[in-house]
Amino acid sequence: MSEYTINDFKKGQPRWCPGCGDHFFLASLQKAMAEIGVAPEDTAVISGIGCSSRLPHYMATYGMNTIHGRAAAIATGCKVTNPKLSVWQISGDGDGLAIGGNHFIHANRRNIDLKMILLNNRIYGLTKGQYSPTSPRGFVSKSSPYGTVEDPFRPAELCFGARGHFFARAVATDGPATIEILKAAHAHKGAAVCEILQNCVIFNNGTHDAVYDKAGRLKNAIYLKHGEKMVFGENNEKGLVQDGFGIKVVTIGEDGYTLDDVLVHDAHCQDNTLQLKLALMEGPDFPVALGIIRDVEAPTYDDAVNAQIEEVKAAKKYHNFAELLETNDIWEVK
Repeated sequence: MSEYTINDFKKGQPRWCPGCGDHFFLASLQKAMAEIGVAPEDTAVISGIGCSSRLPHYMATYGMNTIHGRAAAIATGCKVTNPKLSVWQISGDGDGLAIGGNHFIHANRRNIDLKMILLNNRIYGLTKGQYSPTSPRGFVSKSSPYGTVEDPFRPAELCFGARGHFFARAVATDGPATIEILKAAHAHKGAAVCEILQNCVIFNNGTHDAVYDKAGRLKNAIYLKHGEKMVFGENNEKGLVQDGFGIKVVTIGEDGYTLDDVLVHDAHCQDNTLQLKLALMEGPDFPVALGIIRDVEAPTYDDAVNAQIEEVKAAKKYHNFAELLETNDIWEVK
């Protein structure tokens, strides 16, 4: 039982638009941290620039509101220099995947022990409604009045392509599921990406409406749990089955399909082929995958760097500045 409560992690009065998904996520993060039980003084929350990047101001932990796109770089330095800290990176889709895209992929490639939260509302909210790297093709915005002519990034695809070892997804309004993936991200040793789907009520309201309430998630989402059958629907009447090299949705009990045909989710499989297919499901024929999609152990950058430092130090003839001065010829001037 944790000795902390949500109030131990609260600070200030959040200044976001009423109904913004950031409010929902902040509450879930504070609850998750209370349940995780790491002391506030052993926790750091690092952000870039954007609406979501105000979040460190409302956490009673160490925190830093840095510059646009550089949250992962600052968080990396924070973790490597102080490995005992629990470091959480908060980024929006614009902040984290546009100017911060390079840092995002390399933090995953290096497998730095960061909890990387991507709050995805498919819009630049703070700068008043320009399209972002995750806005869909044809999206009309202030910076694309006739619709965008480019395809969006899919965060899971970037994470997996960068050899990421943890990817999870939740909807901001679904507190219990958000807390579950945040706790799993903390337990994971290495870069842990959590994509949070949320609406921007001012500039992109409704972008995730298909899964934004409980009724919508029952129809249009699947909660993946390691070791369990991939079933979904209002009565768990649908399932995911193998279809050649792909997957497809079937109704259990129809067309000869039984529960035995439904795939079992393996979040710990080193081969990410099926995990990526699940993460990229979209459109009217497939549900949105929620929960922990990939969670695989691997060596971490920060552990390797600090182990290397200790190894080099042990092999040196000197271990501090005074010893360094005595490694060469010494003259005493009287």
